[in-house]
Amino acid sequence: MAYDGFVTAAVVKQLQNTIIGGRIDKIYQPEKEELLLLIHGNGTKIRLLLSANGGNARVHLTENEYSNPENPSAFCMLLRKHFQGGKIAEVQQVGSERIIAISVEHLNEMGFPVQKTLFTEIMGKHSNIIAVDQETGKIIDSIKRISPDISRVRQLLPGLPYLAPPDQGKRSFYDVDEAYLATLLSNMADLEAGKALLNGVTGLSPAISSEICYLAKGTTSLTLDSASLFSALSGFVKALDQPKESIIYEDSNGIPVDFHVFPLHALEGSPSQKLFPGACEAVDYFFSHRDSANRVRQKSSDLVKTVNAALDKLLLKKQRLCEDLLRAEDADIFRLYGELLTTALHQIDAGAEKANVLNYYDGKVLEIPLDSKISGAKNAQRYYKKYGKAKTAIKEKNIQLEEVSESIEYLESVLSFAENASSLEEMMLIRDELSENGFLRKRKDKYQPSSKTKIKPCTLLTSDGFKILVGRNNKENDRLTFKTADKRDLWFHTKDIPGSHVILVTEGSEASGQAILEAASAAAYYSKARSSENVPVDYVKIRHVKKPTGAKPGKVIFTDNRTVYVTPQLPSGEKK
Repeated sequence: MAYDGFVTAAVVKQLQNTIIGGRIDKIYQPEKEELLLLIHGNGTKIRLLLSANGGNARVHLTENEYSNPENPSAFCMLLRKHFQGGKIAEVQQVGSERIIAISVEHLNEMGFPVQKTLFTEIMGKHSNIIAVDQETGKIIDSIKRISPDISRVRQLLPGLPYLAPPDQGKRSFYDVDEAYLATLLSNMADLEAGKALLNGVTGLSPAISSEICYLAKGTTSLTLDSASLFSALSGFVKALDQPKESIIYEDSNGIPVDFHVFPLHALEGSPSQKLFPGACEAVDYFFSHRDSANRVRQKSSDLVKTVNAALDKLLLKKQRLCEDLLRAEDADIFRLYGELLTTALHQIDAGAEKANVLNYYDGKVLEIPLDSKISGAKNAQRYYKKYGKAKTAIKEKNIQLEEVSESIEYLESVLSFAENASSLEEMMLIRDELSENGFLRKRKDKYQPSSKTKIKPCTLLTSDGFKILVGRNNKENDRLTFKTADKRDLWFHTKDIPGSHVILVTEGSEASGQAILEAASAAAYYSKARSSENVPVDYVKIRHVKKPTGAKPGKVIFTDNRTVYVTPQLPSGEKK
């Protein structure tokens, strides 16, 4: 990822032309290490995202919606006090570092104008967002507090003076001249030119360092001279003053792999490239598309682990219940023992450990174990009691087995939804559903998206114009099937495989064969069998689908169904 000094400079220039003079209306903290500033300027509303997340640190304008936690953090409340309502006076890059300083004019408690600065330091795992009082130069607070036990070199705590990160002996690419590069190459003769640039010039990423060397001589060879390197580097610096389109490089799956404000020859062979009018648009697209799936997987990892643990317990319980039932089904021998002992009490000696009794059912002599401490009559009663307990156990354990099997089926469907989830909101709805059904403890996380936010059901279109509705969790399955769908619509579900309820909206007309196949393919796609072929899918009119009394969400029974075999895929029509 090439969010380097050049990208930072391009973002700063775009912010200077966009948000200076704007007023900060709202400040949110959608994630633990992210801030969203809502700015009103030039008659428009602008969203500015600041992130100090170790793997995704960045600053850019965004068009994406972010959730506002119901309970803001102490840091967010502090920023609202010192920055909300303030006017943005200046946006600067610190040298050629990946540090952006946003200066804000604000009125203090006495009504006097004061200036405060919000520094966003983009430095990998050391990234941070720091609020500083410009008059005193002291830190108001930071999104990550760095105490002496974390770092002896640089502390970031309220009341301490703000000091920029150490420069490590490097020089800004704005201040580099040919003589400095000659000295750099001479002192680092054992390194390739690209690595020498990285070690001596701030703000360079490996990608842009390689690009500089490539433009200088088409290689990263040790023979590169300082003049050609300086010419290539200064060319990049001068180009920052001219508006340029930013480029995103994608793999064959359409997932962004890298981006920059300059073309990168090393990625020219990428399957696809996208151009954006500014750096902010490219950064926004890159992070929202590249990391969306990763963020969903990260947020859902605990959920999947918990569900799998619950599934393992239920499967073990089912196994034990089946073993108990097998033992209980052999209980008829206890009834037989009781009958035979009752008819042969006169033959049983006191204190005997066994009795040989004629089995009048088959005419053979049967040996029956006895408890020598009790009488023959009590031994007979003991066997009758064992028989009675076994018969009761069969009834109770069958009920338990049915409940356990239903819970297993339900959790397997939840896992299928979690694997196919494409947004954090979908994951939160699944989590809430598990909490309501007692499989997960309710917990409040102020940085989680609000599950109260209603999201529209997934809507697809067939190639011939029929609308398809897809449930993305069990509660939504029930809602679509029993509240949204018309009795004349068609209902689809993979046969004996966990998955979504899929509704083909017919609006009273006859569904085409093509629409039925495409809806069935969508049902297979939104199921656990997504990666399989020739998947069986049942379909039936909605009026033949019923909800069993007391059944868990998503559980239905149906009649008069037909089955088609399809390959999982989305319909060729537009997805809404």
